Amino acid sequence: MEHEHHHEQDSAVSNIPGMDTSGLYIREDIIAKTRELSDLIGGSEEVVHFRKAEQMIQSHERVQNLIKTIKKKQKEIVAFESLRNEKMVAKIDAEIAALQQEMDDIPLVSDFQESQVEINDLLQMVVSAIYDTVSEKINVESGKDSPPSSCGD
Repeated sequence: MEHEHHHEQDSAVSNIPGMDTSGLYIREDIIAKTRELSDLIGGSEEVVHFRKAEQMIQSHERVQNLIKTIKKKQKEIVAFESLRNEKMVAKIDAEIAALQQEMDDIPLVSDFQESQVEINDLLQMVVSAIYDTVSEKINVESGKDSPPSSCGD
């Protein structure tokens, strides 16, 4: 999928003596590669699992009712906080905690939460891999040595 670009900035850079622009990527190339990576991630096992779990959560009547009730009670807390009624805030807080526990006890909810963690782990792995690769290239291309892995070797 490589293609050449002929922009004014390319010719300005290529006029610098000793400057090789053949390996330079421009923003459009980076965005195109990002879209490819996004497509790969979107088809991953983790994302497929997440989407299935999300659909099941959205069609699960009890879970949806619990979510609505929790949101309603959260609004009540805001109202009682503005009235400085700590007693009612504490009471509603306890009710929310009980509703949240009831929701967490539904196996489908914990499956959904696990799928969210799996996707987050996958994205963190991708970000780390990109960071490490870019950092390595910057160090190599600038002629800098990597820091020593341990002192005294």
